[in-house]
Amino acid sequence: MVGDVGIGSKHPVVIQSMTNTLTTDVAATLSQVKKLAAAGCRIVRVAVPTEHDTKALKQIIDRAPVPIVADIHFSPARAVEAIEAGAAKIRLNPGNIKDKNDLNRIIDCAKQHKIAIRTGVNEASIRDLKNDTPPDGRVPLMLRELTGYVRLFEKGGFANLVLSAKSTDPVRTIEINRAISEKFHYPVHIGLTHAGLPEHARIPTAVVLGTLLSEGIGDTIRVSLAGDPVKEPQMSLEILQSIGLARRVHPELTVCPTCGRCQTDVIKLARTIDKEIKKINKPLKIAVMGCVVNGPGEAADSDIAVCAGKNKGFIYKNGKKVASVPESQIAETLFKMIEQF
Repeated sequence: MVGDVGIGSKHPVVIQSMTNTLTTDVAATLSQVKKLAAAGCRIVRVAVPTEHDTKALKQIIDRAPVPIVADIHFSPARAVEAIEAGAAKIRLNPGNIKDKNDLNRIIDCAKQHKIAIRTGVNEASIRDLKNDTPPDGRVPLMLRELTGYVRLFEKGGFANLVLSAKSTDPVRTIEINRAISEKFHYPVHIGLTHAGLPEHARIPTAVVLGTLLSEGIGDTIRVSLAGDPVKEPQMSLEILQSIGLARRVHPELTVCPTCGRCQTDVIKLARTIDKEIKKINKPLKIAVMGCVVNGPGEAADSDIAVCAGKNKGFIYKNGKKVASVPESQIAETLFKMIEQF
């Protein structure tokens, strides 16, 4: 459990993200936490690099709508302070904690407060990789390092773990998470680290998360995008919906790719409809097709569809044609039918 959020096989996949505000700016951080929660995050992580941050953390935790995770690097003191401030989970890389006694102090504090710890490796932070790639490859090295961390926690009697291993490389990210899933029975957090700008990160991230989730690997996910973090849960939700792991709450718009048979501006029509249906909170399936050749069949499982012909549109409801209207009235007719739904 992370606060009141369950993580693991019997629970839905949990979307999370991380604030990019200064944690000491409590108002700004809380505002972003609330936006992330509204966008679909059930857990939000914040950075606590200084004592000033952990002092602000309690104020954020007390007023946040979702459990807060503290991101810890290097400092055992920050870890203990964050736990005592009420963090529901901490993210910790034991490789950054030099003294075993310090790690044991963190473990004891986490046990006392009954919180979870996410532990793992990031390919970029593994010291052995800075000089050369080992003979058996990077993935086995990442797995060995993670295994060592897990054994340290288990030796300390701590098993409330979430495991993660990340890389900027999509193939290695998939491979290491498959290896973790085979070797351990702890929940796994998955994501593609430092994925990049949204337009660059979208495809490789979807490939990694879609592949792993379709294989049953991944209990929490984060899409990592440079810029506005609110875009992260939006994309995470879209990925989960695409593979049937989350229920749609907004309309889904299907648009044909268009071809030489089109006799109307399908893309213009689709954009007009897309703009209007963004206001709707119902999981309708709406289709815009550019011809009457393949359109009716391809739109058969839609709630509402239009198959555009020359100067007119044929309107379908639940796969059955219900109207034929002039091109100028297609959008208006669809909107009226959507209102009826």
